Amino acid sequence: MKFVYILESLDGEHFYAGVTDDVPARLVKHNAGEVPHTSKYRPWRLKTYIAFSDEKKAFAFEKYLKSGSGRAFAKKHL
Repeated sequence: MKFVYILESLDGEHFYAGVTDDVPARLVKHNAGEVPHTSKYRPWRLKTYIAFSDEKKAFAFEKYLKSGSGRAFAKKHL
């Protein structure tokens, strides 16, 4: 299984979407500063995650969430 996850910084202004096999372990890495792209906006909390049995669909959904319309979708529905 692949999981597409959305993190929200505790300041409420920054969001991050990613793909992982292990959501709790990945959240620990983000909050430990081990992910350069998210280290300056930590701490993070898990907003939501979605499981995919198809890896290609997981990466396609993550790519969509990082687009303008995907960010709008996530803010409205997730």
